[in-house]
Amino acid sequence: MNAQMKRRLVVVTGVIVVVLAIVLAVVGSGGSARSLSIADALGGSGSGERVQVTGNVVDNSYSTEGGVLAFSIYDPAGDPSQTLAVRYEGAASSTFGNGVTAICTGRLSDDGGLVLNASELVTKCPSKYESATDALGIGQLLGYGADIQDKTVKITGVVKEGTLVSAGSDERFVVVDAADASQEVPIAFDDALPEEVQDGTSVVIQGSLGGDGRFNATDVAIEEGN
Repeated sequence: MNAQMKRRLVVVTGVIVVVLAIVLAVVGSGGSARSLSIADALGGSGSGERVQVTGNVVDNSYSTEGGVLAFSIYDPAGDPSQTLAVRYEGAASSTFGNGVTAICTGRLSDDGGLVLNASELVTKCPSKYESATDALGIGQLLGYGADIQDKTVKITGVVKEGTLVSAGSDERFVVVDAADASQEVPIAFDDALPEEVQDGTSVVIQGSLGGDGRFNATDVAIEEGN
């Protein structure tokens, strides 16, 4: 091997080493995160590190502005008065809502107040099933008209395709009658939805029909047997 080839080999080797170092740095920055409790995070642990904090969403603490979802979480097994602010630049899943378990991964910053700037957000809500026995179909509900407004009832129907959104919207999703899809009613609901709720899911809903035509839900469950 002549001197010129040796110099080329040294240069190529050096370039490979630099590229590998950059790749490892990038992979490392997006790798595993240190798990912290909300109390630990509020106590100053995890500063400058990539951390993962899990908690339940504080009721009505969320807002979206400029594509950034802001909300607060608390530890249901700890002190509920201790809350951590979270900012997430991205779209929340349709399960997001009051009380949902939020697994937030990112970095803590203290700019006028401690905030977890999350790059990842996973939401989880326990499955909930209920019998549709004695529940009104959507056609039956609408057939009662004003006579049933503001009265607590149980209804059943199927989630209309393409209508599911996260909490904070006037309408969380639309339910259609299982036997007649032309009969439908929009559902207002700000709490967490079971993960299995998606397009075409048969659901059982507690709540009341408002004068604006929306059904104000207090509880949403998956119909037993589905």
